[in-house]
Amino acid sequence: MMQQASATDPAPGRRPELVPDPDAEAARIAAVRRYDILDTPPDGAFDRVAAMAARLFDVPVATVTIVDTDRIWFKAAHGLEGVAEIGRDPGLCGSAILRDDTMVIPDTLKDPVAADNPLVAGEMGVRFYAAAPIVTPDGHKLGTVNVLDTRPRSITEEDTATLADLAAIVLDEMELRLSALRALRDEQARREAERRHAEAERAAREKAEQDKAAIAAFASTLQRTLLPPALPVVPGLELACHYRTASAHDVGGDFYDVFPLDGDRWAFFLGDVCGKGPEAATVTALARHTLRTAAQINADPVTVLSSLNTMLLTDVTAGRRFCTVVFGLLEPREEGGFTVTLAAGGHPPAYHVRPDDSGAVWVRAVRPKGGMLVGAFSQAPFAQTTFSLTAGESLFLYTDGLTEARTTEGAMLGEDGLTGFLHQRTAPVTAASLVEDSITLLASLPDGAGDDVALLALSVPHPHATPDGGVAATAHTAAAPEHFGQE
Repeated sequence: MMQQASATDPAPGRRPELVPDPDAEAARIAAVRRYDILDTPPDGAFDRVAAMAARLFDVPVATVTIVDTDRIWFKAAHGLEGVAEIGRDPGLCGSAILRDDTMVIPDTLKDPVAADNPLVAGEMGVRFYAAAPIVTPDGHKLGTVNVLDTRPRSITEEDTATLADLAAIVLDEMELRLSALRALRDEQARREAERRHAEAERAAREKAEQDKAAIAAFASTLQRTLLPPALPVVPGLELACHYRTASAHDVGGDFYDVFPLDGDRWAFFLGDVCGKGPEAATVTALARHTLRTAAQINADPVTVLSSLNTMLLTDVTAGRRFCTVVFGLLEPREEGGFTVTLAAGGHPPAYHVRPDDSGAVWVRAVRPKGGMLVGAFSQAPFAQTTFSLTAGESLFLYTDGLTEARTTEGAMLGEDGLTGFLHQRTAPVTAASLVEDSITLLASLPDGAGDDVALLALSVPHPHATPDGGVAATAHTAAAPEHFGQE
């Protein structure tokens, strides 16, 4: 249903102020609660929409807001640092959601309603404001995508359409996030029901020697963002990554991420979706967000991969595509370094690398036995292994675009070639050097990489080489071969 509003009688020369219909406003607030978006952590997808809006409109401030009962909450705020929310009344966003179209105020000082707004009358001195409502499929306006400037200006009809498109993209992200949350909650409820059923059966088996129980993993989400905006700073760990698509015209299917869990624990993953293009990108986003969301519920790596497997088999957006994934859990050790629990689903092995006593480099392939492709079989088993990552040691993850690159003889580099390449490294072996050397290796091959390549490396520096707070992460991204290795 559409948001209903009535206009108060304006004074001469004033734009009428719209007042929300109480019933429609109650339904709108229920829709806001349904999406469960308020007070959630920052998300790269929404941040990128705000940054894109600022670039497209050449404005200093762009925001993605959700309008609550008594506040305007910022899901993303480009150019508006340190502001999480403002009061709803008076509020430009609060007024914008009462309109059926994009709200544009070329000069706020000439608009009687906007002139009293704190953003206009206050230190920020907003003179231009435009907002497109974020509208649900059933017509509720959750919030707005806004652009603000400190000088008066006008925009074209094409500009307003662009702003409306950005609002539609935000709604798409929210719909996908909602789908994931619902699926995970349903799965939790299903698991709890099965647990109770199993307990009842065990009680019955104690009397009749019968018991049956089954638990399968399930998780969901689809987010169009394929890569994190930046790697985090993890205390006591150096991170480095590289991402390169095979073509500037195709969206890649590789993905990776590093993110915090409860306490001092961190999770990381790297994977590769079968195929390329928009369909593969949809599955890439689904996989990335499912892994992140599932890990927040239960960070056990096998459980996380099982959740992704179930999601890929049941979510209609995934079609019949599958992927390979390595998922790992990092737990700090009291004596330094980390305990790593790594699970794999059909992915090439990770490599545990460290200098030995002679100064040569020791290389061990980490390949938990039994891990199958993710999203290919309903009862696919997954396996995990646990090991320590200590000072001077590194863990190197990659997608098969690296090992399938062709050498000068025309043969694929392969796992043997990669193992030999890693053995030739010289101490010290760090995350940054592993990624940089791998980029150099690909650049030296006749045709570079014929497929997408994602690299993720983690290393534990020696204590004397670790700054307080952690080691800054380094990242390389490239969209096409001619941009290979560009920062």
